Amino acid sequence: MTTTDVITGTDTDRWLTGGCAVLVGALSVVMVPLYFIYSGAPPASNVLARDLITVVVFTLFLVWATGLRRLLAPGGGPAADIAAACGQVYAAVTLVSASLEAGVALEYPDGSKDPTVDGPLANGMALLHGPIARLLIATVLIALAIAVHHSKVLPHWVRTGSVLLAIVNLAFVPSLFFGTDPANFYAANGWGSTATIGGIDMMWIGAIGIATLRHDKRKAATR
Repeated sequence: MTTTDVITGTDTDRWLTGGCAVLVGALSVVMVPLYFIYSGAPPASNVLARDLITVVVFTLFLVWATGLRRLLAPGGGPAADIAAACGQVYAAVTLVSASLEAGVALEYPDGSKDPTVDGPLANGMALLHGPIARLLIATVLIALAIAVHHSKVLPHWVRTGSVLLAIVNLAFVPSLFFGTDPANFYAANGWGSTATIGGIDMMWIGAIGIATLRHDKRKAATR
């Protein structure tokens, strides 16, 4: 393998990983408002639309999490492995919860049931949408911050912002003890501990994507 091949491969990793992250952030701007349009049970079309976007977003997120390990290698060390692995699990958990949510809309296409509050599936999804998701993404962000500190692949503000956002996510982990009323900001499936913070997380991934596309470790090393 020549030096040119190595550089081309690194650039490809950077553009693929960064591009997927930017798309994650952009599509999340479209997805999150769909959770707040209706005060009551949303029509099936709304639920299916937001779940379809979720599937696309977290497929891109999977690519980002996988590419992240290559981007941070070899300087990222074990932290890069942890960030990638937890990111992949987080995507899987979110895709499962989206499937369960869509199942309610498919069974009740008249919109008579709200998948976030009605039936046993709603209560079953509360842990997936809330504490599990918050703890996993916090682990991703902390591990990413450590890997960035060691590898210098991304600018320092990515490290600082990731740690701060991880702390916010960890603050929502105890929401399991605050009921399942989605109108309650801090409930396990509340609008704050699920859609809002989840949307902010994905937009932060988009910001990391922009940093990935703009930041070249080789150029930074020569400064």
